[in-house]
Amino acid sequence: MAGTKEIRTQIRSVQSNQKITRAMEMVAASKVRRVQARMQASRPYVDRMRRVIGHLAVVHPEFRHPFLLPREPVRGVGFLVIGSDRGLCGGLNINLLRAVWNEVRLLGKADVATRFSALGQKAVTGLRRLNVQLVATSTHLGDRPGPEVIVGPLHALLEDYRAGRIDRLVVAYNYFVNSMTQKPTLETLLPLPEKRDPELFDHWDYLYEPDSVDLLDTVLMRYLEAETYQALLENIASEQAARMVAMRNASENAGTLIDTLKLAYNKARQAAITQEIAEIVGGAAAV
Repeated sequence: MAGTKEIRTQIRSVQSNQKITRAMEMVAASKVRRVQARMQASRPYVDRMRRVIGHLAVVHPEFRHPFLLPREPVRGVGFLVIGSDRGLCGGLNINLLRAVWNEVRLLGKADVATRFSALGQKAVTGLRRLNVQLVATSTHLGDRPGPEVIVGPLHALLEDYRAGRIDRLVVAYNYFVNSMTQKPTLETLLPLPEKRDPELFDHWDYLYEPDSVDLLDTVLMRYLEAETYQALLENIASEQAARMVAMRNASENAGTLIDTLKLAYNKARQAAITQEIAEIVGGAAAV
């Protein structure tokens, strides 16, 4: 059994770590409320963009934008993987990369090539360890990134799509369900899925300026950027929630370890006292 001095040192060390994890939990809890509010505020905008795109595609069947046309067979798939810049958020990034890699292995069996862009240091590091081809990266996103951080990685894959190097574009991120649940999600951006909403087939149309074709091309680009930015906000909210839960669990585990160490300390101290008493009694009997 370790001596009382060593056990006291361990207790102080664990208590110091517990203070750090509690502080990080409180910081993450304050951040998750802010980022969750931003994420929820942007969801209606993206939903409305989806409806506009769907309606424009329905009312103008004579114009088929390349982003709306399915490509068969699929010879290449591009992945835009959104991770966090920092760790200490449980298995958030590992679960996302595992979901991506499972999809890549299935595509590999079908002889489909893959290309990758990454947002967030953990996504970049994880993909490099998997030895995949990265065409663009963006790191140091911060807690309140602007839409400009997604432009490079997204447009690099869009160029691959236009050039025919990939036939499908997928964004991978963690969808924020609630503070306790974050779901790794792989969502197809291109080609845009066909909308079956009956309301889209109502007999009405928009007024266009300058014309519907140019407007559709512009709106499609804005939609793809908005959809990707929404995925980034979802992932940031998931990161802060996962970090809050991970730090809470770490604090609770530290408390359990401190109780165990205190029990061991008391046992060691009692054993030392008993040994000293026995030595005194033995010495007195010898005299």
